[in-house]
Amino acid sequence: MLKYTPLMGAIAAALFSALPAHAATGASDTELQQLRTQLQELRQQYEQRLQALEARLNQAQQAQAGTQGTASAAPTTDTQTADAGSGMALPPEAAVASRKGNSAFNPAIGMILTGTYANLSKDPESWTLSGFNLGGDGHGVGPGQRGFSLGESEITFSANVDNLAYGALTLGLDGDNEVEVEEAFVQSTALPYGLTLKGGRFYGALGYQNEQHAHTWSFVDLPLAHQAFLGGQYKQEGAQLKWVLPTTQYIELGAELGNGGAFPGSDRGGNALGAALLSARTGGDVGDSHSWRLGASWLRTKAHERAWGLAHDHGHEGEETHEAASFSGNSRMWVLDGVWKWAPNGNAKRTNFTLQGEYFWRQDSGTASVPHDDHAHEDTYRSRQSGWYVQGVYQFMPQWRVGLRHDRLDSGSLRLGSGIATHYAEHELVSPGYNPKRTSVMLDWSPSEFQRWRLQLNQDQARQGMKDTQLYLQYQMSLGAHGAHAF
Repeated sequence: MLKYTPLMGAIAAALFSALPAHAATGASDTELQQLRTQLQELRQQYEQRLQALEARLNQAQQAQAGTQGTASAAPTTDTQTADAGSGMALPPEAAVASRKGNSAFNPAIGMILTGTYANLSKDPESWTLSGFNLGGDGHGVGPGQRGFSLGESEITFSANVDNLAYGALTLGLDGDNEVEVEEAFVQSTALPYGLTLKGGRFYGALGYQNEQHAHTWSFVDLPLAHQAFLGGQYKQEGAQLKWVLPTTQYIELGAELGNGGAFPGSDRGGNALGAALLSARTGGDVGDSHSWRLGASWLRTKAHERAWGLAHDHGHEGEETHEAASFSGNSRMWVLDGVWKWAPNGNAKRTNFTLQGEYFWRQDSGTASVPHDDHAHEDTYRSRQSGWYVQGVYQFMPQWRVGLRHDRLDSGSLRLGSGIATHYAEHELVSPGYNPKRTSVMLDWSPSEFQRWRLQLNQDQARQGMKDTQLYLQYQMSLGAHGAHAF
């Protein structure tokens, strides 16, 4: 239903002023019903007229963009685009409609510049998650380096390929002068029945935060659960299909198939698919001020001689020992996520609040290989581990936000075959028994939508028997085209 506006109020006032005096004072049931009917007709006419004007405005803007060849703001690379009114996600058809006039087939270019100063009370080279075997490429894992450093900056190119597809490429550049392709995909824009197909490299729809780029995070670093179970963020190389059901309740189902080369899987060098991911999401509005979303996802991937330890040398002790031991088998992960947002009357410009949380549960089952006396010992390996985080971010006045986050991991259980049990500890492959945790407080200031400064304090207890006080100062600058963020 269209919301009441001053213009509608003026129309209603004019209608009632034209009524006889007795209609406003002693109207019969019939007259009251007629008044209701007339008011409803006015509302419908007003809504239809407004939609027609919006459609004409969009057509004029698209025609102007095509004539002048100007590149407008880049569309979001997510399937859902944020609704400015309530914050809820729009279905793919609405997101596609907003893209068709963007950039007039000329790539829109956007850049995110990031830098950080870190004051760490403990040596970051000794950082680890006690009770957990880390993996992945090392990006987003650990507290980073001391002092000033160039954080990960992004360059994004995006445009409509034609009337059927949209493409985007995002490059990440870190302080070590390394360039990484974060995302490179083509996405459909014209499939019927609420379907959207994506192919290439993209962040998998695993939970809530995994699909978000670093500049959209509310804190400097990733939650411990993402670091422990995903090695940072999970990237899928394959295909993704999402379907928004034709129901009044927002429901989205998704399925992905990929090569499974990203942690917790590994590159197996074969033709078979190595990873499958299923997801389901639902959400809605509660009145004018509240909106919510709940999600569940499941990942199944395979690993072949997956090394323990990070792929790049980030100063972790015993890295050569970690690379000598490996795991082969199946890895299954379940993720539950929830988000609740509040903004007075749906207007988040002045003040708003977001509560967000995720729960991870992973099971690895297969065989582990541990070298000893010039040959390898292999035997069964089975582990179950979990973790969660919850965070709240409150914008208490325009441009200023404060946030609180708490992370906790459960190192769970571990079952080893007798063939490797005696050699497990000597290769520093950590055993359960300690549950890492961390509490973070942040304050950020955004003088405009293109600039943000953030101060964050962590009380990190990731290492058993050691507390690390971590202080960060971060800046982020946005240049060029930049699209709306997902809900």
